[in-house]
Amino acid sequence: MPRIDLGAITVEYTDEGAGTPLVLVHGHPFDRSMWQPQVDRFAGDGLRVIVPDLRGYGGTTVVPGTTPLDTFAGDLRELLDRLGVDRIVLGGLSMGGQIVMEFHRLYPERLRGLILADTTAAAETPAGRRARRDMAERLLREGLGPYADEVLPKMVAPHNIERLPEVAAHVLDMMRATSPEGAAAALRGRAERPDYVGMLAGVRVPALVVVGSEDEYTPIADAELMHRAIPGSTLAVVDGAAHLPNLERRAEFDTALARFLDSLPADG
Repeated sequence: MPRIDLGAITVEYTDEGAGTPLVLVHGHPFDRSMWQPQVDRFAGDGLRVIVPDLRGYGGTTVVPGTTPLDTFAGDLRELLDRLGVDRIVLGGLSMGGQIVMEFHRLYPERLRGLILADTTAAAETPAGRRARRDMAERLLREGLGPYADEVLPKMVAPHNIERLPEVAAHVLDMMRATSPEGAAAALRGRAERPDYVGMLAGVRVPALVVVGSEDEYTPIADAELMHRAIPGSTLAVVDGAAHLPNLERRAEFDTALARFLDSLPADG
């Protein structure tokens, strides 16, 4: 797999196809392999799909401590600079969607389109901040194994765990393989995330908001709020999926993404 040294970290990433750059950002506690079905589907036919492992996840350097969302966004910008990539269509799921919003806050001129999947734009609540910090300490004590077993039925809807055992196994493997130090650093950073809701009204590029109909972490109401806030955005609710519709209902997710990509105006 390609790796690139950014100085502070070394990033492992996937880069396939040619044409309009589509960059996909994974969620927590996963890695870039969660987007492999979309790499397989969209790389080529005028699209260059770039999917990095985030700082602390997958094959990218683990940096203990606290990783704020602006650090993740800065890593992404530096990776794109090193690859000679300017304007992109940027998508992310869950934590990845929050990184997408932070990237928009910092570097809006780099964007041609946004994809916000199963994420939320609101700042963390006081109770949520405490819970994330407590979870960071738990992961450092226990590792990811017990947590992964506990949350799998929320990441993947129980009926999909039964119907799609290979998807459930992939999700479980990604979670169990994640570095406790990397996951804890991200949780501490997300505890301090800003409120993006007010910013969304200023989005000036096409946007697709996607959510699984059975998502407990970021329910439909969160997606509807972002859809209402972003001028001209498209909302797609994927029936029968929980927090990972791109894996649980791949065909439906890919259809919504393909329609959005096909609708984008030519760059420049």
